[in-house]
This record gives sequence, C-alpha cells and structure tokens, in this order.
Amino acid sequence: MHQRSTRDTPPYRFQLRVYWEDTDAGGVVFYANYLKFFERARTEWLRSLGHQQEAMRAATGVVFIVTDTTVRYLRPARLDDLIAVTVEVRHAGRAQMTIAQQAWRQTAEGEELLAEGTIRIGCVDAGTFRPQRIPNAIVESLPT
Repeated sequence: MHQRSTRDTPPYRFQLRVYWEDTDAGGVVFYANYLKFFERARTEWLRSLGHQQEAMRAATGVVFIVTDTTVRYLRPARLDDLIAVTVEVRHAGRAQMTIAQQAWRQTAEGEELLAEGTIRIGCVDAGTFRPQRIPNAIVESLPT
C-alpha cells in the first residue's frame, strides 16, 4: 500500500449557496445536508482533476463509495449563506482515500468554520461492489 499526503497543497474549494431545500423549518441547514455539500465538493474536486465519475464507471467499471464518515458541527448555516466547502486528501491507498472536508461561511469579515469531517471513500467494482484499485489516472492526478 502506498501513502500520499497532500497537506502542503491548499485544499480544493467549492462554493455553494444555502437554499430553502437545505434548511429545516427554522431556516437552519439540516445536519445531514452537510454530507450532501461534502459530496458535491468531492465530485467537483474530481472534475477539476479531469475525472468525471460516470466516465470513470464507463471506462473502468469502478465507482467510489463512501465507507465511513465523521462530522463535527460547530455553528449553524442558514438560508442564503454562501458556503465554501474544502476537499483535502489526507491519505490515498490502493483502493481507498481518506479526505478531510470543511464547510466555511463567507462573511463580510472573512470566514467562519461551520462543520468539518473526515470521509473515507473506497473504489469498488460497479457491479459487484468488490474493492478495486483506484485508477492510475486518478492517483497520478492527485496534488502532491
């Protein structure tokens, strides 16, 4: 197994706006929606590296699945907030990656950390869900 850490590289950032559909009756982002925000950011991060998930499935027969998550909630996001979600690879193995993610609220004064998490994703065969090697093209495109 090989390790690759990208802690010296600035994290990828993806911006999104909080809409009604993201909130509860009080106008606060429903806690599970942070996982959706993190997923969108990881998808766009892969796209920024030149990899589209559907194209990867069609070409290699593999997909990424989430195998483990931990999320810590610090402050509530609210309707109409502008949020930046970061993606940073902490470890890349043969068939899985551990990714650190954070959600930051954009304010006039700067940024405020709302939530942070660690997401482990595994590479699996799209039909059998058996572990597979992460395609070399993806491993080679990871920031170092």
